[in-house]
Amino acid sequence: MRLIANCLVTTSLVLVSALAARPLHAADLDATSNVDAVTVYPDGASVTRVITLDLPAGGNTLVAKDFPLLLDPSSLRVEGEAGARLSIGAIDTRQPPVAVPANLPEIDKHIEALKDERADLQGTIAAAEARRKFATRFAEASPAGLGEKGEARPLSDWRAAFAAVADEVASADSAIRDAKRKQRDIDREVARLESDRAAKPPSKLEVRIDVASTAATKATLRVTYSVPNAHWTPLYDARLDTGAKDRKPAMELVRRAEITQSTGEDWSNVTLGVSTVRAARGGNAPDLNSLTVRYPLPPRPPMEAAKALLDSMPRSALAPAPEVDQAAVSIAGLAKEREATPEVGAFQATFKIPGRVSVAANEGAKSLRISTAAIAPDLAIRAVPVIDPTAFLEASFVQDDDAPLLPGRVSIYRDGIFVGRGRMAATAKDETVRLGFGADDKVKIERTVVKRNEGSAGLIVTTSKTDERVFKTTVRNGHDFPIKVAIQDQLPVSENDDILVEMLPSSTPATTTNLRDRRGVLEWAFEAKPSEVRDINFAWRVRWPKDKGVVMVPAG
Repeated sequence: MRLIANCLVTTSLVLVSALAARPLHAADLDATSNVDAVTVYPDGASVTRVITLDLPAGGNTLVAKDFPLLLDPSSLRVEGEAGARLSIGAIDTRQPPVAVPANLPEIDKHIEALKDERADLQGTIAAAEARRKFATRFAEASPAGLGEKGEARPLSDWRAAFAAVADEVASADSAIRDAKRKQRDIDREVARLESDRAAKPPSKLEVRIDVASTAATKATLRVTYSVPNAHWTPLYDARLDTGAKDRKPAMELVRRAEITQSTGEDWSNVTLGVSTVRAARGGNAPDLNSLTVRYPLPPRPPMEAAKALLDSMPRSALAPAPEVDQAAVSIAGLAKEREATPEVGAFQATFKIPGRVSVAANEGAKSLRISTAAIAPDLAIRAVPVIDPTAFLEASFVQDDDAPLLPGRVSIYRDGIFVGRGRMAATAKDETVRLGFGADDKVKIERTVVKRNEGSAGLIVTTSKTDERVFKTTVRNGHDFPIKVAIQDQLPVSENDDILVEMLPSSTPATTTNLRDRRGVLEWAFEAKPSEVRDINFAWRVRWPKDKGVVMVPAG
């Protein structure tokens, strides 16, 4: 009967009793691991590697030298299975020693020879430059004639002299260019050799696992650990078909995960999942100290305050300050930055990516599809003509998936055309989602001022005790089918008992007041028939003492 042993262990685990009888010096077995599964969090990742090998009977130490340097040793966990009874003991990590090239003398000798060759080439360049300079000076200093006494010579002698100078200059230039090309090649080779001779810092971590088996068997170990420098953010594609007179609107909502990782290891052909659990936040809420209220202490004289401060300080604080470890400061700064991940809300969910995928280290963001949902949305025109008369098309639906919609960027498509980007708000099951799909040019909205007192929009300088304003908003539906419309406007809100605000009876009754708990925000919602034109009247009056002025400003 085949026995399977599964053990979860930590780095502090003491060898189990099954290892007690093993030889004093267990054999080291080289092992190779492969990344098999990864779960990415907003602030890190959990990675599982698989080790498969033929395990001899007795106690042995598996040595795997292909783990990333950034892994958290305290997070190491191992479970295993084999055809015989298997016990898993201690786990520890080691950084491999710095690699020094074995052929260092040969590399140094080669570098020295190349530098000598470069010096010879520099001499060649200097000689060619001298030849060129001499030929140039000869051409500049030559007398009017070419004879010994300066008499004129035949034209053929002039041409021969010109050709000789040109040949000499060209030959010198060619020699200089050729020597400089060879010097560049030598410089590249010297740089490569000097890189080879330098001590190589370790790029991988060594993980050692003590195991014991009652018989020789084939064993499989799964090693799980946590790494930083990985995160994911939710992305969405919202594709809306606005429908027609004889076709209802439809929407496709695609969830995506944008994953970025620089963990020092490639995730090749792995089972991948993304989770909203924020591992770096810890498990406990922060402690809250008492909040006291008291009268301020009377100020002390400067000398007395300084003496009290010195008396209250521990003796160690009065000692010379130690030198600052800049490396420690740098690491602390990095750790703090890594905790500053975007908030994803209070939801916790894990999404498994279908199939197997690959995400290489430092390759940039990779977007993977999580799921696709077909939705029957409710369409409506929403406008705030007091700010912008544009009619914006909005699609809303009830989120009925068990997994919440997390905050993220949404790519918006309307009838197959990309119209922009929006933001998805955190939405739990049975809550309503509203997404905007850009301007609807077939619905025209116009807001006009029917009556308004003199004065600027921010400061009313009139001495009258009242200020009355009347507006009219006209909505024209240019579609050949009915569509829902929601128009928003604002009624001033008083912050003082002496300032009275009233909505006048001539106003069209609002469908909703204090929309979404925003004081004074009104909404008129209705269904506009095809080609219908509808007016919304809105009037209000403000009263205040005539000896005072008032201002109207947007609420913070």
